Amino acid sequence: MSNQLKIKLSIANRVYPLTINPKQEEGLRKATKKIEAMIGQFEQNYSVRDKQDVLAMCALQFASQVEQKSIDKEYVNEEVKDKLDALNNLLQDYI
Repeated sequence: MSNQLKIKLSIANRVYPLTINPKQEEGLRKATKKIEAMIGQFEQNYSVRDKQDVLAMCALQFASQVEQKSIDKEYVNEEVKDKLDALNNLLQDYI
Protein backbone atom coordinates (compact mmCIF):
# COMPACT_ATOMS: atom_id res chain seq x y z
CA MET A 1 0.00 0.00 0.00
CA SER A 2 2.96 2.32 0.43
CA ASN A 3 3.13 2.89 -3.33
CA GLN A 4 -0.35 4.45 -3.38
CA LEU A 5 -0.65 8.11 -4.31
CA LYS A 6 -3.16 10.54 -2.85
CA ILE A 7 -4.45 13.13 -5.30
CA LYS A 8 -7.33 15.57 -5.51
CA LEU A 9 -9.31 16.07 -8.69
CA SER A 10 -11.72 18.92 -9.24
CA ILE A 11 -14.76 18.21 -11.41
CA ALA A 12 -17.68 20.62 -11.71
CA ASN A 13 -16.40 22.74 -8.83
CA ARG A 14 -16.19 19.75 -6.49
CA VAL A 15 -12.98 18.24 -5.17
CA TYR A 16 -12.63 14.48 -5.16
CA PRO A 17 -9.77 13.04 -3.09
CA LEU A 18 -8.54 9.74 -4.45
CA THR A 19 -5.96 7.16 -3.46
CA ILE A 20 -4.59 5.63 -6.64
CA ASN A 21 -1.78 3.65 -8.17
CA PRO A 22 0.77 6.20 -9.48
CA LYS A 23 0.42 4.70 -12.97
CA GLN A 24 -3.19 5.92 -13.06
CA GLU A 25 -2.45 9.56 -12.33
CA GLU A 26 -1.82 10.78 -15.87
CA GLY A 27 -4.94 9.11 -17.22
CA LEU A 28 -7.12 10.44 -14.43
CA ARG A 29 -5.80 13.98 -14.84
CA LYS A 30 -6.35 13.87 -18.62
CA ALA A 31 -9.86 12.52 -18.11
CA THR A 32 -10.58 15.30 -15.63
CA LYS A 33 -9.44 17.92 -18.16
CA LYS A 34 -11.66 16.37 -20.85
CA ILE A 35 -14.65 16.35 -18.51
CA GLU A 36 -14.06 19.98 -17.54
CA ALA A 37 -13.75 20.99 -21.20
CA MET A 38 -16.95 19.13 -22.06
CA ILE A 39 -18.77 20.76 -19.14
CA GLY A 40 -17.67 24.14 -20.47
CA GLN A 41 -18.95 23.31 -23.95
CA PHE A 42 -22.33 22.11 -22.69
CA GLU A 43 -22.75 25.17 -20.46
CA GLN A 44 -21.76 27.50 -23.28
CA ASN A 45 -23.89 25.89 -26.00
CA TYR A 46 -26.99 25.02 -23.99
CA SER A 47 -28.86 26.82 -21.27
CA VAL A 48 -28.22 24.18 -18.64
CA ARG A 49 -28.43 25.38 -15.07
CA ASP A 50 -28.09 22.13 -13.18
CA LYS A 51 -24.60 20.65 -12.90
CA GLN A 52 -26.12 17.18 -12.62
CA ASP A 53 -27.69 17.58 -16.07
CA VAL A 54 -24.34 18.65 -17.50
CA LEU A 55 -22.55 15.74 -15.84
CA ALA A 56 -25.20 13.32 -17.12
CA MET A 57 -24.67 14.62 -20.66
CA CYS A 58 -20.90 14.23 -20.23
CA ALA A 59 -21.37 10.65 -19.03
CA LEU A 60 -23.62 9.92 -22.01
CA GLN A 61 -21.10 11.43 -24.41
CA PHE A 62 -18.18 9.41 -23.02
CA ALA A 63 -20.20 6.18 -22.81
CA SER A 64 -21.39 6.55 -26.40
CA GLN A 65 -17.80 7.09 -27.55
CA VAL A 66 -16.72 3.89 -25.81
CA GLU A 67 -19.62 1.94 -27.31
CA GLN A 68 -18.98 3.33 -30.79
CA LYS A 69 -15.31 2.33 -30.58
CA SER A 70 -16.40 -1.17 -29.60
CA ILE A 71 -18.79 -1.34 -32.56
CA ASP A 72 -16.11 -0.01 -34.92
CA LYS A 73 -13.61 -2.55 -33.59
CA GLU A 74 -16.04 -5.41 -34.20
CA TYR A 75 -16.58 -4.17 -37.75
CA VAL A 76 -12.83 -3.90 -38.40
CA ASN A 77 -12.24 -7.36 -36.92
CA GLU A 78 -14.94 -8.82 -39.17
CA GLU A 79 -13.46 -7.05 -42.18
CA VAL A 80 -9.96 -8.32 -41.37
CA LYS A 81 -11.31 -11.86 -40.91
CA ASP A 82 -13.03 -11.70 -44.31
CA LYS A 83 -9.82 -10.52 -45.99
CA LEU A 84 -7.77 -13.21 -44.27
CA ASP A 85 -10.29 -15.85 -45.35
CA ALA A 86 -10.10 -14.61 -48.94
CA LEU A 87 -6.31 -14.64 -48.82
CA ASN A 88 -6.35 -18.12 -47.32
CA ASN A 89 -8.62 -19.32 -50.13
CA LEU A 90 -6.26 -17.85 -52.73
CA LEU A 91 -3.33 -19.63 -51.10
CA GLN A 92 -5.25 -22.91 -50.94
CA ASP A 93 -6.10 -22.60 -54.63
CA TYR A 94 -2.46 -21.91 -55.45
CA ILE A 95 -1.18 -24.90 -53.45
